[in-house]
Amino acid sequence: MRKLQFILLLALLTSVSSIAQKINWVTLEEAVKLQKETPKKIMMDVYTNWCGPCKMLDRNTFHNKDVVDYVNKYYYAVKFNAEGNEKINYDGKTFTNPNYNPSLANRRNSAHELSRYFQVQAYPTIVFLDENGKLIFPLRGYKTPVQLELYLKMFKTDKHKEMDTQEKFNEYYKAFKPEFEG
Repeated sequence: MRKLQFILLLALLTSVSSIAQKINWVTLEEAVKLQKETPKKIMMDVYTNWCGPCKMLDRNTFHNKDVVDYVNKYYYAVKFNAEGNEKINYDGKTFTNPNYNPSLANRRNSAHELSRYFQVQAYPTIVFLDENGKLIFPLRGYKTPVQLELYLKMFKTDKHKEMDTQEKFNEYYKAFKPEFEG
């Protein structure tokens, strides 16, 4: 009986800890402000309400313990609805979605100006910004935790600056040893 109680308690604690793992999401404006105090790169999840792969990315990748821990430690994380109606001040400019249609809030809507600014052409896209809030790279498509790990670590360590050819990226990719679970 005691063994069964222990197993149930362990199962409960495991499920509670997995629920509690969350990325500390902030707005883009907050992330840029935080960068001034403590420089870190920004990882921005550009999603839409209707996008299935966006929901998978959120559920499978952004709730993975290794991803959560790494992102919270080394990045400011931003969630941005690419077809939302938010007014955003960034890089001395104000970005809006002038063609936003409220009746299409959970269906395809017009693209936000900031999406175009960051070269977002598909959803989801994870936009990486440097410590000064400047674009490093828009990473398109759903990524598993292990696939995302490659980019999180490459951009965090600035290895991407050494990769001026596809061949150099391929070498990095082949040599990369993933450590994340999942």
